[in-house]
Amino acid sequence: MQRTVTLADKDGKKTGLSDLIPAHSGAGKLHLAFSVYIFNPERSKLLLQRRSLKKMLWPGFFANTCCSHPFENESSLAAGVRRLKEEMGMVCELKEGPTFVYRAEDPAGRGVEHEYVTTLIGMINEAAPVKPDPEEAMDWKWMEVTTLVQDFKKHPDVYAPWLKIGLAKIMKNL
Repeated sequence: MQRTVTLADKDGKKTGLSDLIPAHSGAGKLHLAFSVYIFNPERSKLLLQRRSLKKMLWPGFFANTCCSHPFENESSLAAGVRRLKEEMGMVCELKEGPTFVYRAEDPAGRGVEHEYVTTLIGMINEAAPVKPDPEEAMDWKWMEVTTLVQDFKKHPDVYAPWLKIGLAKIMKNL
């Protein structure tokens, strides 16, 4: 079965459906997405994943804890809880954070992301088990937020673009 994404306008209003690959090809089609950011209880560290080399876009890049697209008629919050379990083997209460729209071309020319993103924020103890699906994430680590923001400037080519944008939006609201 072909996976679809929900198309949207710049305000996040649903405008239709598209198959996944065409939505991420050519100029890209603006569609709904979510990005989960899991912090430690002190909010000083963020749980990052390193995307699997099997990913179509940004393989091997560090990104936020998990991200994906809600199913048709699924809320971003429900989708985030579902995907956090599927991708990282974790269960965590999430709350909605800021939204943003971005467009970025994969640096290797494999496609494009053009998304209306809802950030989802959770907190969990650093000792909690993390069991990523290797098809989704090849590695993970906790990283100090201040160090991460500094590293964006030193090594911008190892981080997915939505991680940088989303974290900046979240930090304004924490």
